[in-house]
Amino acid sequence: MRKDITVAATLRPSRGKNEARRLRVSGLMPAIVYGTGKDPVAVAVNPKEVNKILHSSTGHNTIFDMAVGDAAAEPVMVVDWQHHPLKGSLLHVDLLRIDLNKAIKVNVPVHIKGEAVGVKIGGGVMEVVNREVEIECLPNDIPEFFEVDVTELGINQGVRAGDLKLAESMKLFAPAESVLVHITAPRAEEAAAVVPGAVAGAVEPEVVKAKGKKEDAAAPPAGGDKKKK
Repeated sequence: MRKDITVAATLRPSRGKNEARRLRVSGLMPAIVYGTGKDPVAVAVNPKEVNKILHSSTGHNTIFDMAVGDAAAEPVMVVDWQHHPLKGSLLHVDLLRIDLNKAIKVNVPVHIKGEAVGVKIGGGVMEVVNREVEIECLPNDIPEFFEVDVTELGINQGVRAGDLKLAESMKLFAPAESVLVHITAPRAEEAAAVVPGAVAGAVEPEVVKAKGKKEDAAAPPAGGDKKKK
């Protein structure tokens, strides 16, 4: 989705770990811009501006303008990024130049709406299988998300990628049979909670074995059948 955002960038005269460390200390981070048949360009950008874009509602599908030095701004989007494993701060991003007249492939989030009747009444379980779906479309037509209404779904029913309503410029690249969300029957342990003929709270009689054998108690003392002399 195209946004009216412009991020300023400066050319990086050199590369390497030392240069990247120096940039981060100064509050910038290294990035690379490539695509549309032009040579890749190493630049430095403000990580806060890029991070704000990545955490927006359109995320990495956001198309924004980047102005490198005095050159005219051109549309780009973030296609890869690296975070610090502990601090979580951005360390590096790859930016792809975008031709607004050519279709591109993107992964669009899937948002679930409503409460399925199979869950609410049937006691089923809703399982979200795929939270994104891949499509191809013109850059300006990238949707923020696809909304899937599950209200009418019953047990063993679901929504597949092929069920999505796509705009004219959109083409589905994910397999049409890919399940996005479905409602499964109650789990075995839940279904077994109600057993025909069983009484709630009933406890089976406990069989208690007494120590020793009862027949031993009735037996005559040892040597009691001996005749007196």
